[in-house]
Amino acid sequence: MHPRGCSRPLQRVLVDFGAEHSFAQAAQRVQEHYGIAVPPETIRQQTLKHGRAMRGLPQPGWAAPANTLISQMDGSMIPVMQPGSGPDARKGKELFWREVRLCMARNHDCAQGLYGATLSSAQAAGWLWREVTQAAGLGAKTYVHGLGDGADWIVDQFQENFRDQGRYLLDFYHVSEYLADAANQIARPGKAGSWRRRQQGRLLNNQLGKVLRSLTPHLEPPDSPESPVRTAYQYLSQRRSHLDYAGARLRQLPIGSGEIESGHRHVIQQRLKLSGCWWKETNAQAMLNIRVARANGLWNLHWSAAN
Repeated sequence: MHPRGCSRPLQRVLVDFGAEHSFAQAAQRVQEHYGIAVPPETIRQQTLKHGRAMRGLPQPGWAAPANTLISQMDGSMIPVMQPGSGPDARKGKELFWREVRLCMARNHDCAQGLYGATLSSAQAAGWLWREVTQAAGLGAKTYVHGLGDGADWIVDQFQENFRDQGRYLLDFYHVSEYLADAANQIARPGKAGSWRRRQQGRLLNNQLGKVLRSLTPHLEPPDSPESPVRTAYQYLSQRRSHLDYAGARLRQLPIGSGEIESGHRHVIQQRLKLSGCWWKETNAQAMLNIRVARANGLWNLHWSAAN
């Protein structure tokens, strides 16, 4: 200990609260539960210091090679700020949104997955995606079942990192949103739901051709300001190789990406999207490191390590 310093157990308490609440609220909770008055700035410093040092993934070899891995990637926006120049950085600061790229992988036989999160480029996110799947049990003979909304950068990274070792499947519920928008344009009043369900049933049986033929007569002109039918048609026709729902169901694999959507909430948004909260990018990544380590069960490992 030293003047104004924090013991290792106290650091753990401060980071524990700082990882879940705003630093001001964390100070209040430390006061309430431990009777210790700690400035929010001290909690901020300790939390970010440990966040930069915290490892989010287990060591290689932690998991045995899996027969099948479920793996997903998606993006989530967080509020970020760029400080202004001059003696008062608050003046002239720029506020904007940055995409956190979140990935997840789990053994088909396990309920709990491993997460990774980065503010870096799509290519760096792809490298992280592969690292996460390796930690989850990626082996030479592992089949990787990818899921997501079909964003081009996600599909590109899946193909680059897993190539012929797996297949990418469009999230069925995301596809259904396109069909629902088209149904409102095509079907008679009160019949949109039945039309949509009929097309969903066709997709589940890999009958994409029938779905496209149902859309074709109703395609809006190319210059139409609103074109939900044409949008659905293009979305499906351009992603034919990622619609094997019958094959996925036969192998008892999921067809929805709800796990990564849930991950956005409990890994990222519960802390990094608090009302009125804006982050420097370096600080946001430090907080992401903590949130990922906690989600991956590595919190205790960090604190058991040497100072």
